[in-house]
Amino acid sequence: AAGVVGLGGATFPSSVKLALGKRSKISTLIVNGGECEPYLSCDDRIMRDQAAGVVDGIRLMLHCTGASEALVGIEDNKPEAIAAMHRAASRFAEIKVRPVPARYPMGSDRQLIQTLTGKEVPADCRAADVGVIVNNVSTAHAVHRAIRHGEPLIRRIVTINGGAVWQPGNLMVPVGTLAADLLHFAGPKSEPARLLMGGPMMGAVLPHAQVPIVKGTAGILALSDEEIALPPAGACIRCGNCTQVCPIGLLPLEMAANIRAGRLNDAAALGLSDCISCGCCAYICPSHIPLVQYFSHAKGELWSQERSKLRMDAAKKLANDRTVRMAREAKEKAEVAARRKAERDAAKRAEAAARAATETTQESVT
Repeated sequence: AAGVVGLGGATFPSSVKLALGKRSKISTLIVNGGECEPYLSCDDRIMRDQAAGVVDGIRLMLHCTGASEALVGIEDNKPEAIAAMHRAASRFAEIKVRPVPARYPMGSDRQLIQTLTGKEVPADCRAADVGVIVNNVSTAHAVHRAIRHGEPLIRRIVTINGGAVWQPGNLMVPVGTLAADLLHFAGPKSEPARLLMGGPMMGAVLPHAQVPIVKGTAGILALSDEEIALPPAGACIRCGNCTQVCPIGLLPLEMAANIRAGRLNDAAALGLSDCISCGCCAYICPSHIPLVQYFSHAKGELWSQERSKLRMDAAKKLANDRTVRMAREAKEKAEVAARRKAERDAAKRAEAAARAATETTQESVT
C-alpha cells in the first residue's frame, strides 16, 4: 500500500497513516462509508459492487495497524450498500458494519469517530492519539487491489452529476482524465453555470473543464443556473443559527465579524483552524452570508502571514549565522596571524642568538 493515497477528501498517504500503528496504540480502525455530500455516490457504488474487495482491504489494514476491530460507518440512507457490506463481512467477527444517521457532515472523520465510538478528538490532536485511525472505503478497495493484484492506483470511480448533464452516473476513469471528457461522456444539457470538483458543500470551484481528475476527486458537478441561484447577501441578524448547526461547536458569527474587521488573530483565537469548511453555517444563514468564504480567506491570509514569518525568521537566522561565522573566522585568522608572528619572532631571536654565538666563537679563536 506504499503507493496508495487515501481516496477521501484529504488524500493522505495510506502508508503513513497505516504506519501509525507502530507509534501509537491503535485499537479501532474506522472505515468511512458516510459519503454525506449531496450529489456524490461513488463510495456507495463501490460498496454495492465491490464489497468483498473492500472487506479484504479492511482486513489488510487491520493487519497493518494492529487494531483489534474495524467499524464500517455507512449512512442509513444507503440500504443496498449496508446489505452488501453485511454479507461480505459476515465471516469476519472483527469487522462490524454500523449504520449511522444520514446527517451532514457525518463523513467528517471527527464526527464519525464520535458517533461510532463516543470518543472526542481534542482540537490539537490526531485521531491516532485516541487510539483510532480513519480510512475511506475506496481506500480500502485500493489497498486490496494493490496488495492482492499488484495494481497501482491509476484509476478510481468518479461521480458525474448536476443539472447541466443528461446522463449523471458513476464512471471508472483513469487518473488524469479531463473533466471535459467526463462532461462530454455524460452528455452536456447546457453550459454549466458552475463546475465543481467534489461535492456542493465542500468542493472546489473549477475555472474551466480542462482540469484533470486526481486521486482525491470524488465527483465532477456541472450545476445549472437554478442549482446555484442564491439571493444577495444581507446583514447578519445575529439569529445564532450558524452557531447551533456548527458540528465543531464554533462561533461562526463572531469569527466572521472579526474577519470583516481585519482581526484575523482574534478569529484564530476563536478556533478558526478547527473549522472543517463543511458549509453548514453558510447553508443555514437566513442572510445568505458566505461564511465559508470568509473563513477560507482568513485561513489563507494567516497561512501566508505564517509563511512570511517563517521566511523572515529563516533570513534572520541565516544573517545571524553569517555574523557568527564571520566573527569566528576573523578570530581564527587573527589567532593564526598572531601565532605565525610569534613563530617568526622566535625564529628571528633564535637566528640572532646563533649569530651572536658564532661571533663570540670567532673572537675567542682570534
